[in-house]
Amino acid sequence: MKAHLPETNQKRIVIIGGGFGGLKLARELSNSNYQVVLIDKNNYHQFQPLFYQVATAGLEPSSISFPFRKIFQKSANVLIRVAEIIRIDPEKNRLESNIGFINYDYLVIAIGADTNFFGNKQIMEHAIPMKSVGEALALRNTILQNYEEAVLADREDELEGLMNIVVVGGGPTGVEVSGTLAEMKNQVLPKDYPELDFKKMQVYLLEGSPKVLGSFSEQASIKADEYLRKLGVNLKCNTRVKDYDGKTISLEDGATIRTNTLVWAAGIVGNKIQGLDEKVISKGNRILVDRFNKVNDYPTIYAIGDVALMMEEAYPSGHPQVAQVAIQQGELLGQNFKKMLLHKPLKQFSYKDLGSMATIGRNKAVADLGKIKFHGFFAWVVWMLVHLMSIVGVKNKVLIFINWAWNYITFDQSLRLIIKAKTKNK
Repeated sequence: MKAHLPETNQKRIVIIGGGFGGLKLARELSNSNYQVVLIDKNNYHQFQPLFYQVATAGLEPSSISFPFRKIFQKSANVLIRVAEIIRIDPEKNRLESNIGFINYDYLVIAIGADTNFFGNKQIMEHAIPMKSVGEALALRNTILQNYEEAVLADREDELEGLMNIVVVGGGPTGVEVSGTLAEMKNQVLPKDYPELDFKKMQVYLLEGSPKVLGSFSEQASIKADEYLRKLGVNLKCNTRVKDYDGKTISLEDGATIRTNTLVWAAGIVGNKIQGLDEKVISKGNRILVDRFNKVNDYPTIYAIGDVALMMEEAYPSGHPQVAQVAIQQGELLGQNFKKMLLHKPLKQFSYKDLGSMATIGRNKAVADLGKIKFHGFFAWVVWMLVHLMSIVGVKNKVLIFINWAWNYITFDQSLRLIIKAKTKNK
């Protein structure tokens, strides 16, 4: 199989990964005098901040996904290839992929990060991560299937395992998932399963540090704690998971929790790519880059987003692995590539922290926007507006708004479908 890329007199920039950083870079370079090749294992961009709403039946996967080819229909210089990269060959300036070799003049690694299980193979095998639309849909299927089985359960311990849900990780994802699950327990699931006693359902949120939303302000952390407990979430800080066999969670303090559903949102680690010298790979599989996002010792290779580790005065240990860093790096790198063609001086990257937000159920959110910190209903409205405007595609914005409005008016998520892929008979 061949990549079938046209040879032109334009320099070729190959971008691996169509997440926030890769997509922003490709958009910045669209209709420029470069040939841009965007490579991703999927043919669509995924809006990660709303994965939890797919997992909890609030949104369909298609609402937060958008095809790359649709985005770049009017960009003649941007080529899309659905492929998986096997390794980089820096000496020959080419990639080895499952669709053949791909040459480049400049390479941008924007492969993001994956779930960090901290080396625990048991947890990796049995827990459910949430770093892709597919994983979010798998969690939705698991939760709904568990309650279908709970209706038929004969033993108390079996019922307990099917009804309890444990979320590990008190960052924004863990807080948002557990808050939404608690609301489902209170408002939605009892109507679907009147045979079950939902007083027996427990939603746990386990956090290894002393507080949830540790990267937020003290005020935001305190309010998130308060909101979660009011919703009925069993919040346990300073609590670390030792092991999980698919049925029972073992904690480091010796306690156990019976559950068939463990949602793992406890950390991330950079995705790996073969071909780079180990000396440019730092802690958490992050690639060391300079202030122009150029990989150390590689003059034609760049890295942006979660997989890149750049030190600047305000961030001596590297930038936070959040979408805004990837977006800003993608935008500036695109501008610098265009400056290269004009032989203009390049601009160094400096991260501008636009703030952090997290929603904790209906009418409840926390927001740290620089020196402005607020919470409650207004923060919830701001959170919705920011996320709605960030979604790619007008149709997707409309669909999400309709779903949110319906859920708000009816106290009901309308997408509680168990959708399973059919495997081919061989």
